[in-house]
Amino acid sequence: MTRRPAPQPGQDPAEPKTTYRDVFAVAEFRALWFAQLASVAGDQLARVALAVLVFDRTGSAGLSALTYALTFLPDLVAGPLLSGLADRFSRRRVMIVCDLARMVLVAVMAVPGAPLWVLCGLLVVVQLFASPFQAARAALLPSILTDEPYVKASAISNMTSQFAQVAGFVAGGNLVAALGARDTLLVDAGTFAVSAALIGFGIRDYPVDSRTAGRPAWMAQIAAGARLVWGDRRLRYLVMLASLMGFYITVEGLAVPYAAALPAGPVTGPVAAGLLLAANPAGTVTGMLLLTRQDPAVRVRLIRPLAIGSCAPLIGCVVEPGLVVTVALWFVSGLFSAYQLQANVMFVQAVPDGQRGQAFGLARTVMIVAQGIGILLAGLAADRWRPAAVVAAAGVLGVIAATAAATGFTRAQRAHTPA
Repeated sequence: MTRRPAPQPGQDPAEPKTTYRDVFAVAEFRALWFAQLASVAGDQLARVALAVLVFDRTGSAGLSALTYALTFLPDLVAGPLLSGLADRFSRRRVMIVCDLARMVLVAVMAVPGAPLWVLCGLLVVVQLFASPFQAARAALLPSILTDEPYVKASAISNMTSQFAQVAGFVAGGNLVAALGARDTLLVDAGTFAVSAALIGFGIRDYPVDSRTAGRPAWMAQIAAGARLVWGDRRLRYLVMLASLMGFYITVEGLAVPYAAALPAGPVTGPVAAGLLLAANPAGTVTGMLLLTRQDPAVRVRLIRPLAIGSCAPLIGCVVEPGLVVTVALWFVSGLFSAYQLQANVMFVQAVPDGQRGQAFGLARTVMIVAQGIGILLAGLAADRWRPAAVVAAAGVLGVIAATAAATGFTRAQRAHTPA
């Protein structure tokens, strides 16, 4: 039987009492954590490899960004329609099946001579499996750890996702330079195999909530999740705050053409693109580490200024700074984007366990689609204007959107919190 840190009676679940060591003492969480590390890092390897492959073949910033955006856009369908699988079937089995399917598809993408349209099609199918996987993982984590330990585990998961992106992007740039894009895709396929093995051998099969397992109507399940998310003002604004990624995440879609436009220096090409891609998630990891040291009430109050600050530094790219300054600006943007941690915890805590998979999938759909559309539009704009100018414009629009979303959330939070 898995041992779990016992919650303290009367303790505020958002209050950081439990240590990270307590959370890592749970064997099942360790297995889930290592699986997440392997899977997310592998995803970034594929993204760098495909972006470089398409840009090298076509020389088009728009097509390069389109390839990257395809890793987000399938969630428009998969998020609402497939995330509910995590509430119907064994969440452990859903994750294993999704990992094995992605392993095979990514391996096929590495076949020499595959046309670009085939690679893009396979990429779409790969991403379709990401939604039920992420929903199952989000729904499974509260079964392994509850109350305050769950809050700490959520923080670890968010920071791990960002750290794995840093490692994946940096390694991706260097692996593409050393091995080539196709061999890098084979490495990515291996990471999915590792993730499936960790989940299969390290996590027991938790029973699905009987109130959820017997739902006869798929569309009724989707409608119920939508009513839950959009019927609560706080949940609505938390989703809007999460969707701000659509502005500051554009730096990832433009990293390759941005690096190509930089003046000649000691670091160029795929390695420079990898450093640019790593800057934002590196800042996010640092910001989350700092944010978790604050009192929960302080973290809530910081959501507004941090949300605005996540977009503001990108405006500095308008002067076309060199690689070092650009990396610093994108790092600061990621630093402030750490507000997403507190927003995610508040969202999950407000959603009933029986609807967590579906609600998470719907919210993730909005967030991921916002990212995909933002990256796609930025890439198309970069075919006409300088990548640095497009990044700066995304920063300006992001500040406007963040101000509106954060103001709405602040008002909804005040109305929800008793005087």
